Amino acid sequence: MAPNVQVKLNSRAVDALLKSPEVQADLAARAARVAAAAGEGMESDVSVGRTRARGYAWTATAEARRAEATDRRLTAALDAAR
Repeated sequence: MAPNVQVKLNSRAVDALLKSPEVQADLAARAARVAAAAGEGMESDVSVGRTRARGYAWTATAEARRAEATDRRLTAALDAAR
């Protein structure tokens, strides 16, 4: 049996990694794929918060909001982020 292993994370390095340009680029690509899969009127972007970067997609037009409300297009397109 393996001995007990302790891992101590460098919190500054993890914080920098979660906000890094590489992570932001990956999140931007994933959010863009979701918006594209959902159809016209969907947009995407990335923002950097206090603890990490976040990618998101949203309905940008009234027609897209109706499509999400009735057909759940944006919700159904979440698998495109994989």
